[in-house]
Amino acid sequence: MSDTVVVGLDIGGTSTRATALTLTGRRVGTGRAGGGNPTSHGAQRAALELLTALRAALADLDPARVVAGTIGLAGAARLLADPAGRAAFDQAWHDAGLRCPYAVHGDALVAYASGTAEPDGTVLIAGTGAITAQVHDLRLDRVADGHGWLLGDAGSGFWLGREAVRRLLADLDSGHDPGPLTTAVLAELMGSTEIAARPRDTVDATIQAVTRRPPVELARLAPLVSTAAAAGEPVATALIAEAAAHLAASVSRIRPTEARTPIVLGGGLLTGDTPLATAVRAEVSRHWPQAPLRTAGDGAVAAAWLAARELPEVTDPAALHAHLFPTTL
Repeated sequence: MSDTVVVGLDIGGTSTRATALTLTGRRVGTGRAGGGNPTSHGAQRAALELLTALRAALADLDPARVVAGTIGLAGAARLLADPAGRAAFDQAWHDAGLRCPYAVHGDALVAYASGTAEPDGTVLIAGTGAITAQVHDLRLDRVADGHGWLLGDAGSGFWLGREAVRRLLADLDSGHDPGPLTTAVLAELMGSTEIAARPRDTVDATIQAVTRRPPVELARLAPLVSTAAAAGEPVATALIAEAAAHLAASVSRIRPTEARTPIVLGGGLLTGDTPLATAVRAEVSRHWPQAPLRTAGDGAVAAAWLAARELPEVTDPAALHAHLFPTTL
């Protein structure tokens, strides 16, 4: 069993990470490549990044030792429904020297598995976007939000950035001097904090600066909100509280009030030491005081664990998970 290896991949819009593990939980290879999500980059480009990460992870290994693999990515269902996309991934898998089967799961499931080995629970993810999912028998069940920047993703990084700009525009419309947060937003968007003699000119210029870029880029303003909230700035503090309420509400759509299964928090806004993470933990604990609260860990390792737990040689998947993720609180 010590010679047997499984491979896990966590594929996102900005990076692709691969990990090779033995069934005893020893990491024997890692690889990293560029963004490999087929939805945002196309199947061929995604497959190339997949291959690059796999080759790096397997550089010191005989690929014949690998007996199973799991790929986690957003839009997994779209990949599985696209014959050309799946063929491109199959070819990359083969070109890496692998002859074993692999499974494809949504990134929400991989995030959940990086936080707990329990088969049933909930995962809440907030980064650029936001999504909540119920997990049953380590399979995604019901999903809430994840509707994208135009229709949803309430409480996400995009949402925080958009709301911060709205507060800036409201200040300018009202003739009020921008506060610390809205001043920082103005500087980020315009390169200056100067307001025109006719404030509407600054409003129009701000709107143009936003609309010239892809809408989702508003998420880059979220750190300004976090920094201001950490300093106690009232507008930022209120936005963080509102975002946390939105995220807890998305969980409430699909999670029973009496549930005691784990809740895993994932995404950059909830796994770091951020004001939003603190506020969301408080909101979630208030709604589900009996639920264990966990933080998502390494997605590539979790994907490898998902592959390993299906093997007959792994008789205690929970113990292997505890070894791989000793701290997920």
